[in-house]
Amino acid sequence: MAFQDVNHMVIFGFGFLLTFLKRYGFSSTGFNLLIIVLGVQCSVLIEDLLVLLLQRDYEDGLKRITKAAVSMTAVVISTGAVLGKTNPVQLILMAVVEIIAFHMSRLINTTFLQVLDNISMMHVHLFGAYFGLAVSSHFSEPSPRTEKNASTPKSDLLSMLGTLFLWVFWPSFNSVLLVEDKTKAIYNTYFALAVSAVTAFVLSLLTAKDGKFRMTDIHSAVLAGGVTVGHAAHIIEYPWIAMILGLLASGIAVLGSYCLQRCLHPALKIHDTSGIHFTFGLPGVLGALAQVVLLVLKDWTNSPRLDYLVMIPIGAFCLTISVALITGFITGLIVNLKLFKTIPVSKYFEDQFYWEFPHLAVGF
Repeated sequence: MAFQDVNHMVIFGFGFLLTFLKRYGFSSTGFNLLIIVLGVQCSVLIEDLLVLLLQRDYEDGLKRITKAAVSMTAVVISTGAVLGKTNPVQLILMAVVEIIAFHMSRLINTTFLQVLDNISMMHVHLFGAYFGLAVSSHFSEPSPRTEKNASTPKSDLLSMLGTLFLWVFWPSFNSVLLVEDKTKAIYNTYFALAVSAVTAFVLSLLTAKDGKFRMTDIHSAVLAGGVTVGHAAHIIEYPWIAMILGLLASGIAVLGSYCLQRCLHPALKIHDTSGIHFTFGLPGVLGALAQVVLLVLKDWTNSPRLDYLVMIPIGAFCLTISVALITGFITGLIVNLKLFKTIPVSKYFEDQFYWEFPHLAVGF
């Protein structure tokens, strides 16, 4: 069942993907579950409210909860940017605001720009990445010398388990809302993921000084192909096109991790804990642009429609990024108010600040 695949992705996949911090495993998985189950309920309520206000027909209950679970991908991507720096109250507030903002962005795209519902939902990666980066810009950067902002072999293994969950179920994710061309979307997504995985291993080896694979490169790059083809998986006619997109997406993820983390993010004073910008943000931009190119190539003989084919998709993803950045920036200001008891930098990436550890108790 498609809903089960998406549910496994957001619960198990993203839950374990974010466990790479050596002292933040409880919070990564526990808080992930908390915001997902809360966010799905909020998403369904917002959809019902929009149906009432706009007098639309009610959708099937299973489809509604599936769309709500897909929408939550934006929230869990965003939490990766502020992982270890927010308390549960801040995360809940951030999740609720983001779900509302994402629904508003989709409403504008589908109503005024006439973007297809499944395409507007695939903007979820773009929205989540840039909303999270905007929120993260308001949090203090951790000290470069802190030992807690690091991984261990055990935490990397758990994170790799999450990556495998996401990799396996991503074809279902890209095809879950499609009525037609579902099979085409599944195999195109698989080919893109396969090539991005191979490229990730090759580039990790070529860019390493000691000639060894780096787990961080594998985490960030093997999923990039699935993100990129999400916009156009159902219109790609030949597998080699999906494979090229997977190759480019993986290259952007691996090489972008060097350029962004060492140049752009320090200049903008943004600390991206999980590297969501080059794992989901940049591959999402590549996918949106690839969709425009493929639509133009498919219908290039019909010149009166070319302007429409180009401007509508570009306007849609630019609108999505703009709404994400603006609402994320405002949300970052709100969650850093004294009312929400912002965590001191010395307590970043620390499970013991929230969870009980009986084996550490005196007299145990």
